[in-house]
Amino acid sequence: MKAGIVGLPNVGKSTLFNCLSNAKAQSANFPFCTIEPNIGVVNVPDHRLENLENLVNPQQVIPATVEIVDIAGLVKGASKGEGLGNQFLGNIRETDAILHVLRCFDNDNVVHVDGSVDPIRDKETIDIELQLKDLESVEKKLDKVSRSAKTGNKEAQKEAAVLSTLKSGLEAGTSVRAISVGEDDFRDYVKPLQLITAKPVLYVCNVDEAAAVSGNDYVEKVKTMVADENAEVLYLAVGTEADITELETYEERQMFLEDLGLSEPGSAKLIRGAYTLLNLETYFTAGEKEVKAWTIKKGATAPQAAGVIHTDFEKGFIRAEVIAYDDYISLGSEQKVKEAGKMRVEGKEYIVKDGDVMHFRFNV
Repeated sequence: MKAGIVGLPNVGKSTLFNCLSNAKAQSANFPFCTIEPNIGVVNVPDHRLENLENLVNPQQVIPATVEIVDIAGLVKGASKGEGLGNQFLGNIRETDAILHVLRCFDNDNVVHVDGSVDPIRDKETIDIELQLKDLESVEKKLDKVSRSAKTGNKEAQKEAAVLSTLKSGLEAGTSVRAISVGEDDFRDYVKPLQLITAKPVLYVCNVDEAAAVSGNDYVEKVKTMVADENAEVLYLAVGTEADITELETYEERQMFLEDLGLSEPGSAKLIRGAYTLLNLETYFTAGEKEVKAWTIKKGATAPQAAGVIHTDFEKGFIRAEVIAYDDYISLGSEQKVKEAGKMRVEGKEYIVKDGDVMHFRFNV
């Protein structure tokens, strides 16, 4: 699952990417520093994994991961090919969720592509380009479907009605994620189009160090603007986060954070936010060889969760032995959980809960 970092040139995208992945994407004080998208596989911070490690003492610990893509800065006219726009928009289309970075700090030494700091204007610039690209896709599809609808095809008429709703919304400057469409209609007619503005979005407000704990007026304006958009807003001081990642020891990083009044790096919150944005959750396996976090879609059944380990586990699924994370931690071991009667046996219909510790029985 991929989350793509987007925004105008020079708002801190590549610096943020470096913080998240330590991949050291090129970062500099000029537009179009990033041309090809950089991709990093990022560990998802999860204290539960550490707690299980302390109890089980395994040979290795494997965290959940999420893929982060650093996409080059978009500019006005990207939907028409400006600034290599088509390539960049294609890269966004391949992601599952969007991390939209907005510059929310003043610094005369860092140039802004539009000459001044205004995150609301910047957001609108990006939104318009993405909406125009989506409008192009919707109009093409609508033109094709309308011909079938005119022949009396009921299914085509229904699809044309949904596409017309999308077209009107996009023309009015509304992203697809904020346009009211029924769940079934979205699944049948909208999702196959892979529209960019239908993707879930997390707005990342890049603030200065002084605003790292409480945010600032720019952040509040962004929150107000996206209130009706079904989107999340998170703020962090990207430059400061970069300084923290450069420190060599955990102790030094913790001292830096404490001086700022932070309990953890903002980047950790962002990674977890991206994981949630992708509609993902975690279950664990725990044994002497390894404690591992496995990534599944929310709502996954026990066989589907087993299939993440190996397809044979799903095909030959018999049952799952399940321990709630809190029971495992409070009782201290799998044996004590069994003795307390807290291990459950679940079948094919069981919906896995975030944090479940599981063993699977299967037969191929």
